[in-house]
Amino acid sequence: MENKKSRVLIVGATGKLGHELAKASLNFSHPTFALVRETAFADPNKLVKLRSLSDAGVTLLKGSLQDEESLIEAIKKVDVVICAVSSTQVPDQKLLIQAIKKAGSINRFIPSEFGLDPDKVHISGMDYNFYARKAQIRRLVEAEGIPYTFVSCNFFMSLLPFLVQPELKATPRDEIKIYGDGNIKGVFVKECDIAAFTISTLDDPLTLNKVLYLRPPGNVYSMNELADIWETKIKKKLQKKYVSEEELLHKIRETPYPDNMLFIFIYSVFIKGDQTYFDIESSGGLEGTQLYPHLNYTTISEYLDTLV
Repeated sequence: MENKKSRVLIVGATGKLGHELAKASLNFSHPTFALVRETAFADPNKLVKLRSLSDAGVTLLKGSLQDEESLIEAIKKVDVVICAVSSTQVPDQKLLIQAIKKAGSINRFIPSEFGLDPDKVHISGMDYNFYARKAQIRRLVEAEGIPYTFVSCNFFMSLLPFLVQPELKATPRDEIKIYGDGNIKGVFVKECDIAAFTISTLDDPLTLNKVLYLRPPGNVYSMNELADIWETKIKKKLQKKYVSEEELLHKIRETPYPDNMLFIFIYSVFIKGDQTYFDIESSGGLEGTQLYPHLNYTTISEYLDTLV
């Protein structure tokens, strides 16, 4: 007889990834709940998402990260909590962690990370505490003894339509900027695939108190390789303009915050190699495609085919 599926609460279900997580939770037959702020029902865009989730079978619970009573009430209905709030709301998870601790019934908590591993980046002091805030949440979860899985999925595939060209509004057809020597690799994963791998961890004892990394074969490319594969698809050579580390740092300094954050992420990944410089197994982590080889995902090549 198949084990009973965990009941799942999604916090941030109206966001892009949160919405995918809620859909994936349903697809994997988990009883699924979403914590929704009262104000979300007055936002037409969010209301469309909430209605689609509700129609699909998600139970909507009113509450917020600022209201401990609503958090505890929601938490007591489930076994797993997944938080997918925006980066600006990462510190707001502190009350959620406190509520999880008080409820004492949660088998797994997945905090809002879903990017680079905050314990492994080399851009301290230049990212406006973007990763320090996420690392602080990790330490708090560990200190409270809450069972967790941290998900480091690296870049979202949504960066690819511009081929990592922050100043462009469309895929490059003539010139492409290559940061550094162009040989350091980055990782790109589609949001719906991130959701599927995340939901797969929920009842898996192997992922308890571990970091799940995503480095899918076919989705780990250097900027030179990205340019080459795009040239093949559009049947045209691009003019490559190499941007040195010093030039990129200058660009970061002269671009006001928060517009410079994407350049900072590019520096972290394609200059410092923060997504790929370490071995996952020896660092104590697990890689999603090795753990769940049955899960299909979109490769970079397949994604770029849709942009030609």
